[in-house]
Amino acid sequence: MTSPCKAHSGDTPALLSPSRRGFLAAALTGAALTLAPMSFAAADSGTQKTKTITGHLDPGAADFVYLPVEVPAGVNKISVSYTYSKPAVAPGLLSNSCDIGIFDEQGTRLQGKGFRGWSGGFRTEFFISAEEATPGYLPGPIGKGTWNIALGPYQVAEAGLDYSVTVTLDYGPDGAPFQPKYPAQAVAGKGAGWYRGDAHLHTVYSDGKRTPDEVAAGARAARLDFMISTDHNTPASHGVWGPLAGNDLLILTGEEVTTRNGHYLALGLPPGDWIDWRYRARDKGFEDAAQLIHSRGGLVVPAHPYCPYVACRWKFGYDDADAVEVWTGPWTHDDEMSISTWDSMLVHSVRTNGRWLPAMGNSDAHSSPQVIGWPHNVVNAAALSHDAILEGIRSGRSWIAQSADITLDLTVKSGGKTAGIGERLDVAPDAPVTVTAKVGGVPNGVVRFITDEGQTQQVTLPASGQGTVTWVTTPQLAAYLRVEVRHPKGDGTSGSGTEMGPNLPLGPMAALTNPIFLGSK
Repeated sequence: MTSPCKAHSGDTPALLSPSRRGFLAAALTGAALTLAPMSFAAADSGTQKTKTITGHLDPGAADFVYLPVEVPAGVNKISVSYTYSKPAVAPGLLSNSCDIGIFDEQGTRLQGKGFRGWSGGFRTEFFISAEEATPGYLPGPIGKGTWNIALGPYQVAEAGLDYSVTVTLDYGPDGAPFQPKYPAQAVAGKGAGWYRGDAHLHTVYSDGKRTPDEVAAGARAARLDFMISTDHNTPASHGVWGPLAGNDLLILTGEEVTTRNGHYLALGLPPGDWIDWRYRARDKGFEDAAQLIHSRGGLVVPAHPYCPYVACRWKFGYDDADAVEVWTGPWTHDDEMSISTWDSMLVHSVRTNGRWLPAMGNSDAHSSPQVIGWPHNVVNAAALSHDAILEGIRSGRSWIAQSADITLDLTVKSGGKTAGIGERLDVAPDAPVTVTAKVGGVPNGVVRFITDEGQTQQVTLPASGQGTVTWVTTPQLAAYLRVEVRHPKGDGTSGSGTEMGPNLPLGPMAALTNPIFLGSK
């Protein structure tokens, strides 16, 4: 990889090559390493100055390496580019991967005010000025003081990682300040109902390849009522969603918080809010971040918990979560494992008489051919608004659909009482309970009734994909009841929930409900 930032005539880069032993005046504190500062002298308006620093990181490097940049007064733009070595490695060994971001003169304190942007490993260069910035970064004045470029070497090969960072400062007056246009928090005239929405979406403001316009268009094409923007580790896109929302689409703001021990969604953050990600499961950062998200009215949702990639698998536990993403994109074995873990958590909640964690499904769509809305959540909400949608998700009054072509209704009745998804039917332990599932849009699909005992019924739908399935049970036999609708297996058979093995015994998921609980709590 080479830097696309060219040297300007008349500027000779000042090259620093610190050894690993000292990094000049470097200091190692916890999981962060601070290098010696790069200093720029004051300059006349209209001029430009460039400097470069190079260095080496061995395996076991700190999670975050900070390069301080002393920025003088009179700067109206800062530009940064970087490269790092990518040596060939044997199959199965780690190669080099290094993220980048920046903090301004307000400092690098955890959840502090200095954050100015992050692009992970998606970009090799960025800039910030008062009026605009590279997607993923926050426009604003370039204040005098110590800025910090943050490198995140989350994979370092055995041979180590050689890096080069180039910083260019432009001098002159600021342009007109950026004016964010945040989306509305509700769609007027939309009362109680079931609303469809994808709550895990990426744009060019992090590592997606779709623009916000394209994502909003994709949400409308998927016939969604709402969507939540969740770019990695940055709120930079929040200020562009306003003109893209409308009376047919509620757009909420959020963030996918990407840590070294798993990813989670901070859903429904106030526009412009940012959640820090610079901690591991061994630290206290996640608990503090979850408390902050909750205080701001948002939800904490661990994402794709069995993701097999480095730093992606969820290791923080679920005590501070509001829901869990059990289905991410087209159905895979990872999702099958998530469902199994989630179902065990439901049993635990029954045994301990504790709270239960609702399930969510989202596309995590980044670019074509990933399909926005595959899958998505169908939420029973009092209105099409920020507060009502989040409350519907939090309470588990929702189910997950592969697409808007699929419909599902699940109810239980006993002695004149009725309950739906996410609710409890409070009847005697031996009271007969009639369970009814109405399904549409899944030709030859398999409807499975699942309780704390496991699968109890399996019925195949006709080729039309429409059907109503009923079953009678009691709270003594079933502490809760949920429904899965599966597509036929690739060989055309329905499969069986009793089979085991690495090859999925059932077809891919078409729809999945949260549970209905039976009996007194």
